[in-house]
Amino acid sequence: MGGVLYSESMERKFKSNLNIVYSCKYHVIWCPKYRRKVLIESVDVRLKQILQEVCDEFKAEIVEIEVMPDHVHVLVEVDPQFGIVKLIRYMKGRSSRLLRMEFPWLKSRLPTLWTNSYFVATVGGAPLSAIKQYIENQKNV
Repeated sequence: MGGVLYSESMERKFKSNLNIVYSCKYHVIWCPKYRRKVLIESVDVRLKQILQEVCDEFKAEIVEIEVMPDHVHVLVEVDPQFGIVKLIRYMKGRSSRLLRMEFPWLKSRLPTLWTNSYFVATVGGAPLSAIKQYIENQKNV
């Protein structure tokens, strides 16, 4: 199977792996430790490259990304069998290690690059009320 499927009735793109068809997009936000404004100069450019490399490796798709001096916004689509938690762990872990190695001044400013926390929310799809009504009406079909 694999690839992209289209649903004419829903007018959106679906992806698939060997087992499932999915559309799982997430808005993720995280910050440097102490919300320090360290994602500046060429750090932000390199961060975007690292995050793209991680997503390519794990077959996730960055839909949109923006790096602010003190936080990162990523809109990403990921296979639910791989999972958003695992993807975030790889994105934060690899970017912390590589950025602190490539920009030594980050080590002197922060004990670790990222906080342990982050925000994640699902995006897209039908409103909850429409899904609830669809499920309720299944017995009537």
